[in-house]
Amino acid sequence: MHISRVDLNLLVVFETIYTEEGISKAAERLHLTQPAVSHALSRLRDLLEDPLFERQGYKMVPTPLARRLIEPLRQSLTQIGSLLNDAQVFDPATAQRNYVIGLRDFMESTAIPPMLEALSIESPRVSLATARVDRRKMESELASGALDCAVDMLLPVSEQVKFARVHADTMAVVARAGHPAIVGGRLDLDGYLAHGHVLVSSRRSGPGFEDLELQRMGLQRRVALRCQFHFAACRTVSQTDLLLTMPQSYAKMANQQFGNQVLPFPATLPPYDAYMYWHASMDNDPANRWLRELMLRSFHN
Repeated sequence: MHISRVDLNLLVVFETIYTEEGISKAAERLHLTQPAVSHALSRLRDLLEDPLFERQGYKMVPTPLARRLIEPLRQSLTQIGSLLNDAQVFDPATAQRNYVIGLRDFMESTAIPPMLEALSIESPRVSLATARVDRRKMESELASGALDCAVDMLLPVSEQVKFARVHADTMAVVARAGHPAIVGGRLDLDGYLAHGHVLVSSRRSGPGFEDLELQRMGLQRRVALRCQFHFAACRTVSQTDLLLTMPQSYAKMANQQFGNQVLPFPATLPPYDAYMYWHASMDNDPANRWLRELMLRSFHN
């Protein structure tokens, strides 16, 4: 098949349906109507003589041909985007664009304010959007350009994704004022393990960072509440005897309004490291490189 027969927009639609696992979500991300996305998929099916996706429940499951096509296609789309970006001179002072960054909620609170302060001076026409990213989709979203970069803990990634450590923090324990386990402003390990805990996680099950480290010591705590956001966790701790373990820098910031105590973790833990991820094809892109430098400065602010 000659390339002249293919509308490149159809390939963008195909990649988005693959990533989002459905036409509705793909249409939302592409700012198109569902009939328009369905029509584009129909045209591509006719060209390739393959259904490409088959509906199973609420998901569009890719066919074997679609699975073979997706990675070469993502690389090609990324290279085309990089080529177009390289053709333009990036000047932060005059640039007008929106960056999309994958961030966890506690990272937003620490990194975004200094980033916006720097943007107001260096690049007033640049805007930011943050998104909570499914770790299983992070690499594909970096490859497709849906994310410019992302920050998370150390994750297994392919050679197509580059990463660098941007922040290291210690873990702290949050407890309400007057908590019975706190003696002389200190919490020992026995007191820590004797009480129930709040675990903040975007996942429905599985251990947290601190649970994995406790397991290495042959210890286990009791998680009484698993919730999605630190704000809810901090408020719950302020009204109960539950304990919360979280990064120290964010703990001090988030608990000022609740009057909770922020205490050292009662055992030696490795630092909680945050890493920035970006696609290898964007490594030398001036606009993406400028964003990465800005984020690095913001985390060290």
